[in-house]
Amino acid sequence: MAATHIFDAPPPGVAADWTMPQNWAAFTPAQHQTWRTLFDQQSAALDGYACADFLRGLDILRAVKPGVPDFAELNRHLKPATGWEIVAVPGWIPNQPFFEHLTNRRFPAANFLRPPEQVGYSEEPDMFHDIFGHVPMLSNPAFSDFLVAYGQAGLRAEKLGAADYLGRLWLYTVEFGLVVEDGELRAFGGGLLSSYAETLRALTAPEPQRIWLDIERVMRTKYHFDAFQGVYFVVEGFDALLRATEEADFASLYRKIAGDAALEPADAFRGDSAYEGALQAARPGPAFMNREAPR
Repeated sequence: MAATHIFDAPPPGVAADWTMPQNWAAFTPAQHQTWRTLFDQQSAALDGYACADFLRGLDILRAVKPGVPDFAELNRHLKPATGWEIVAVPGWIPNQPFFEHLTNRRFPAANFLRPPEQVGYSEEPDMFHDIFGHVPMLSNPAFSDFLVAYGQAGLRAEKLGAADYLGRLWLYTVEFGLVVEDGELRAFGGGLLSSYAETLRALTAPEPQRIWLDIERVMRTKYHFDAFQGVYFVVEGFDALLRATEEADFASLYRKIAGDAALEPADAFRGDSAYEGALQAARPGPAFMNREAPR
């Protein structure tokens, strides 16, 4: 991934907590059209593949005017409904402020949009990934509380030098998580739901492993930055995800795995419990999404 929006210190115009004015008026007609194309086609393509809470949560995004969302307008709908607000950030921000924002129910969103030539995929997480991929799930109370608990655990992990382990939990749940809903496998991770091609692979392809979530297993497992994942973790529901996080003794887990080599995604691990339910049937999506390259 050729990321360009990664910073070690707040750039000019960005506050110490890494927030910045969105400057919504600066977005161009072409950018608003890119957003509308992505939103309309992706939301239609995900029907039946995304979990029900995500699909219902899209109504919060539909409540604002079409095009790149004005965060001030979006927050007027989002905060009463979920207790969360969106804050604009320049891109990939350091762990400490990211965890602090989550703890205080502020979701950081990148303040840039992929260019039109990357409409089917983005080389780095952009505003569409952050808003479309993640905001709808904030409407689920258990998942919302999970994010707060994750932020709190992250602040503790920073003091222990263990944030990388916790980062794997984020990637394999918030970004690439799967949930069983009414007996069917559905996607809830934002990295999946902002990428039709990987959603299709995660739910329909026989090749990747699908394993029931185990916190230790997740924190031991590497992940891909620039290719589709080789393993996906499955939860039985968002209450179960929250409960697993609240009951985990993270400090003990960090000590337990500190001296061990990380697992490759395709590796087996003692105690793995494979998801053995049926996969979904593949159906073609919009042409530009089917050409999407792995991140």
